[in-house]
Amino acid sequence: MRTMERLRNPLVVFGAAVGLTVPWLLFWGLGLVSALPVSGVVFASGVAVVGAAFVLTWAAETAEADVPRSFALAVLAIIAVAPEYAVDALYAWEAGAAPGTPASATAANLAVANMTGANRILVGLGWSLIALYAVYRARTGDDEAVVRREGVFADAVRLEERISVELLFLGAATVYALFVPFLGGIDALDAVALVGLYAAYVVVILRGGTAHEPQGGVPGYLQRGPRPRRVAAVLVMFAFSALVILTAVKPFAKGLETLGPQFGVSAFFTIQWVAPLASESPELIACAYLVRKVRTTSAFNALISSKLNQWTLLIGTLVVVYSLSLGSYGVLEFSQRQAGEIWLTAAQSFFAVALLVDFEISVREALALLGLFALQFLPVFQDFRGLVLFSGLYLVLGVALFVRRRADALTVVSRAREHARAGVATREP
Repeated sequence: MRTMERLRNPLVVFGAAVGLTVPWLLFWGLGLVSALPVSGVVFASGVAVVGAAFVLTWAAETAEADVPRSFALAVLAIIAVAPEYAVDALYAWEAGAAPGTPASATAANLAVANMTGANRILVGLGWSLIALYAVYRARTGDDEAVVRREGVFADAVRLEERISVELLFLGAATVYALFVPFLGGIDALDAVALVGLYAAYVVVILRGGTAHEPQGGVPGYLQRGPRPRRVAAVLVMFAFSALVILTAVKPFAKGLETLGPQFGVSAFFTIQWVAPLASESPELIACAYLVRKVRTTSAFNALISSKLNQWTLLIGTLVVVYSLSLGSYGVLEFSQRQAGEIWLTAAQSFFAVALLVDFEISVREALALLGLFALQFLPVFQDFRGLVLFSGLYLVLGVALFVRRRADALTVVSRAREHARAGVATREP
C-alpha cells in the first residue's frame, strides 16, 4: 500500500512524465539524432511527445487558478498544435523561397494539404473518439457530462453552454473559409479576417472569471502553493512542453514519411495524413487525459479551441510566412485539387458545428462523424469532382441539422452574446 501511495505522489507522477522526454532531449541536445535508425527516432520522439502532453495538460489545469478556464485551454490548444504550425510554416517558407518554380507550387500545395488533413483529423477522429471514450469511461464511473438514454447508441455527451462562444467563432470562421478557394489562393484579406476572428475570441474569453473547480494530482499540488511560485511553475511547464513538442514532432513525422514508402504509402498521403496525425497526437492525448479525470466538457472545450485556432491562425499565417520568405507580399496560391480539399474541410467543420449546437453529441452522431471521415478515403472521392461531391454531402447534412435545430442555433448566439456583454465568458456556474 505504501508503495502504491508513493507512486501516486504528485511529484513522482510528474517526474515519470518528464522522464519520458529525457531520452529524446539527450539525443537532440547532444546532436545524436542523425545517428539513430529511423525507427529509433520515431520511438524516442513519439514517447517524448506523450510525456510532454501530460506536462502541457497539467500546466493548463494549474493555470485555471489565475486565468479564465477557456483562456488556459486556449493556450493549451495553441501549444499542443504548435508542431502543426511548424510543419505548415516549413512548406509555406519553401514555397516562397523559389517562386514560380514547380518546387514552389508543390510546397504550397503540401502546406494546404497538411493543414486540411490536420483539421479533418482533429474533427473526424478527435471529436468523435473523445466523445466515444467519454461514454465508455462513464460505464465504470460517474461522469455528469454523459447522459444515458434508451435506444441504440442514444447515450450522449452533454456539454455546458459556456462553449457557445467557441462554437459561434468557429461557425463564423467556417463560413468564411468556404469562400477562400474561390480566389485560388490565401491572401492578406484572409489573414486579416481569420487572425482577427481569433484575436476577438481571445479578447472575449480573457474577460471571463477565474473561478475553478478544485484540482487533484499534480495541478492540485501546484495550486496549493503561493501564487508567484505557481505562476512560475506554469510558465516553465508550458515552455518545457513546447520545447519538447517542437523538437520531437517534426522528426517523428519525417521518420514516418521515411517509413511510409516502405509500406507502399505515398509521400503526399503521408504529409497530408500521417504527419498531421503525429502532430495532433499531443492534443488528443491531453483531451483523453481530461476525460479520464471526468472533465469531459473541458476536453471538448480544448478540442473546439484547437479547431478554431487551426482554422483561423493556421490559415491566416500561411500567407505571412510565404511573404516573408518571398521578400515581399505575395498570395499563397494552390491547385484546384487543394481548393477541393479546403471546401471539404470547411464543409466537415460546418457539419460538426451543426452537431454541437444543441450542446451535446450522441454516440450515433460521433459514429456518423467518424464514419464520414473514413468514407472520404474511397477512390471515388480522391479527385476534385469527388471532393466537391463529398463537400456537398457534408453541407446538405449540416443544413438539415441547422434547420432542425434552429432554436438551438439561436440559443448559441444569444448565450455567446450574453457572455461577451457581461464579461463572464466561460465562467463556471
